[in-house]
Amino acid sequence: MTEKLAKIKYFPNNFQIIQPGDYVNCAVSGKKIYLEKLTYWSVDLQEAYFSYKEAHFKREQIKQD
Repeated sequence: MTEKLAKIKYFPNNFQIIQPGDYVNCAVSGKKIYLEKLTYWSVDLQEAYFSYKEAHFKREQIKQD
């Protein structure tokens, strides 16, 4: 089975699959996040995060800019 990168539109409480696939990449670590495990994302930045650690890291990074 070939895994395919999905394209997602992120909303505050859910997301919409724009292009079907199996996973998205974490914006911080680059790790694969399978859609059934996708929990953390930024609506403003339209990017996904592997875990709360990456989400927190990105939030702190933005505060410093």
